Amino acid sequence: MTTLREHTAETSTHEEDSPFDETTPAAELETAAAAEEADEHSAEDVSDDSDGDAQTNRHPTPIAWVRVLAFGLLPGIALLLALTAGYFKWVDLSGADESQARAESVRAASDDAVALLSYGPDSAEKELDAARERLTGEFKDAYTSLTRQVVIPGAKQKHIMAAAKVTAASSVSATQNHAVVLLFVNQTVTVGDGGTPTDTQPVIRVTLDKVGGRWLVSRFDPV
Repeated sequence: MTTLREHTAETSTHEEDSPFDETTPAAELETAAAAEEADEHSAEDVSDDSDGDAQTNRHPTPIAWVRVLAFGLLPGIALLLALTAGYFKWVDLSGADESQARAESVRAASDDAVALLSYGPDSAEKELDAARERLTGEFKDAYTSLTRQVVIPGAKQKHIMAAAKVTAASSVSATQNHAVVLLFVNQTVTVGDGGTPTDTQPVIRVTLDKVGGRWLVSRFDPV
């Protein structure tokens, strides 16, 4: 049977174990409860942050491929296309220039051959001196010496008439300033009044250089 003294002792013990006694003000109780709740939320936030960091580490941010394409690959492709277009444009222009040089040099060589190999007994000096203007370099000097010392005097004395015609012409090589042309020529020479014409068909390799915008003969070699 519990005595009054024992009951009083138990009551006193329970009162000492409780953090709050009956005399604790209500405001202090509410403050303590709020602080405890804030600690719980803070712990949850820390846990959430830790979980978020772990998830971030597990799933790294994907590479911005659009930016890589825009600032890396696409400019490189654009540069490559520009270089390719420039190259083909240069090839087209070079091909066009070469074709033009071939056509011009073949025409010039044909006209020059006719002028160099055609003359009459009374007009030889005038015609052959005019033909000199189609020449350049050492060949011009050699042609001038030959015509003035041999051809012009012989044409006047023996009444020699020569007429040349190009029957075929082919470009061997051509650049913007240098060309080689192969000519097939038919030359008819008549000596004296009423003489019998003599035909020859020389094949001539003509070398031309472009000087001052004109194609001039620098070599005139029978093949």
